[in-house]
Amino acid sequence: MKSLYLECNAGISGDMLVAALLDLGADKEALDKALQSIPAKGFEYKISRVSKAGVDCCDFDVILDEEHANHDHDMAFLHGNGDAVVHSHEHEHHHEHHHDHEHEHEHHHDHEHEHEHSHVPHEHHHHHEHRGLQEVIANIDATDMSAAAKELALKIFDIIADAEAKAHAVEKNAVHFHEVGAIDSIVDIVAIAVCADTLGVENVIVPELCEGRGTVRCQHGVLPVPVPATANIMQRFGFNVRLLPVQGEFVTPTGAAAAALMTTDELPQSFKILGIGLGAGKRQYERPSILRALMIEDNAQKKTL
Repeated sequence: MKSLYLECNAGISGDMLVAALLDLGADKEALDKALQSIPAKGFEYKISRVSKAGVDCCDFDVILDEEHANHDHDMAFLHGNGDAVVHSHEHEHHHEHHHDHEHEHEHHHDHEHEHEHSHVPHEHHHHHEHRGLQEVIANIDATDMSAAAKELALKIFDIIADAEAKAHAVEKNAVHFHEVGAIDSIVDIVAIAVCADTLGVENVIVPELCEGRGTVRCQHGVLPVPVPATANIMQRFGFNVRLLPVQGEFVTPTGAAAAALMTTDELPQSFKILGIGLGAGKRQYERPSILRALMIEDNAQKKTL
């Protein structure tokens, strides 16, 4: 039996997982077809190669257009003295006069080459529009992807919505995703679903999630790491969590929700590695943000066939 083993020694985020799956050989044409068909516009994406700590990795970057980007909310990740400010793009802004963010963009000098760039047409709408869960579902339903990929994308978003609803003490259908965050999250989640589907992923192994320490500052306050939505997902799905001796957020709600698709947290005693995918994160921490995804085959099960 083939399984996808996610080695989350440096955390996991939506864009890191997409990049790792692309590096494993996910169908880029199917991905482009799906992303081009998402009703929510105003973004483009880039697939490139970057070097993280000298290791060649795939990078998946969602770039919001100028109208959306200019409205982005600043976010600071506090590294001890709070001097490090990271402007990011994997947001999840949730209304209720509270905005939770999944921030993944950073200014760095990783070498990039062989990049693929795709533009998605601009969409005009008011900046302060918020997308409810049903509108997000409608966007995913209207996206051109297989039934299996669509089911996977909806499941991931539902996990996030449940976690956010619990964090804010509201009903799931009352959770509202800020316009910018909704677009970014939809792109990452659709991309994860399409890539996993084209790779034929049925079993997912996640032995543990490694998370950082400290706090993360959003527009309305300072939150502990892991942030409430991520912690709720960790609790609900019984993840083995290991805290790293590093300040920073390594596991985002989207990353945790995708990892929650795991079928087991135990690796087979012996296995063959069929493929390796390395996905780069955007943040610069003491520990390089690299997600390794291995396609493996259990030797014991192979022998019994």
